[in-house]
Amino acid sequence: MEQAEAVKQLSSLIGQDLRVLAQQYGVTVYQNSNGKLNKGWAGLTIERCLGLKQNSSQLPDFGVWELKLISLKYLRTGELKIKETMAITMINPNKVSKEEFEESHLYKKMQEIVVVARIFEGKAENSSKIYSVNTFNLYDQAIYRQVRDDYNLIRKTIIEQGFDSLTGKLGLLIQPRTKGQGHGSKSRAFYARKCFLEKILK
Repeated sequence: MEQAEAVKQLSSLIGQDLRVLAQQYGVTVYQNSNGKLNKGWAGLTIERCLGLKQNSSQLPDFGVWELKLISLKYLRTGELKIKETMAITMINPNKVSKEEFEESHLYKKMQEIVVVARIFEGKAENSSKIYSVNTFNLYDQAIYRQVRDDYNLIRKTIIEQGFDSLTGKLGLLIQPRTKGQGHGSKSRAFYARKCFLEKILK
């Protein structure tokens, strides 16, 4: 699907409840066996809306552009803020240590992105409306250079200090963080910081 077509289709869903769409597309929000929340349900629902099947590939979702979903929340003051950072792609230490930024999965994932923002209303996830649809690319040279510098810092840390030395304190726009089950997880991914997401959402 072309990016422009996807943006048009997703924009038509602004204001709609993702829980209703999840039911329509057969996406599991709560696992029947233990009643545990499927944390990725909202993203999966957006993918189903565009006809994308679930996959674990590190290539962009639609060949040349990537689809991402982020959560927003209202503060007690009524101000709308970004709820959390956004996972971009997993960090494979062997590949990252060998690949320049322009060869990396991070670069490929970030060249062209469609970002769907939704309202997080509570842990129960009884409802969640689609708030906005934005596009982002790495054509802005200042952002490009900083993302590249963040990648190179993470890469240098892996090479010189080892994979376990990665910490969320690294990087100004992109940070390495643990990703996976439990606080003892050894898996890590590239994440876009909240300040970066603010730029993406303009």
